[in-house]
Amino acid sequence: MQLHHYLIFSALLFAVGLAGALTRRNGILVLVGIELMLNAANLNFIAFWRFSADPQAMQGILFVLFSIAIAAAEAAVGLALIISIYRHYKTTNLEEMNSLQG
Repeated sequence: MQLHHYLIFSALLFAVGLAGALTRRNGILVLVGIELMLNAANLNFIAFWRFSADPQAMQGILFVLFSIAIAAAEAAVGLALIISIYRHYKTTNLEEMNSLQG
């Protein structure tokens, strides 16, 4: 497989994640869409690292590890917010949350 195969797949994965994040009303599905977009970026990091001039250097792997750590923190904070919103509003529908009052 060549580099452009990975880039096309990554672009499709990012497009699916973006469509999911923008069109869904459920907060959990929006987080899933964001995770898909982050995984598409990770795939790009790995593909460019693999097809670079010096694949023995571990810069691509380090970028991916940092990105995975950030994605895990984002998922934890996002799920905590969704749980807090569910406890307050009794729904995960993002359109029904129209106030920021506590």
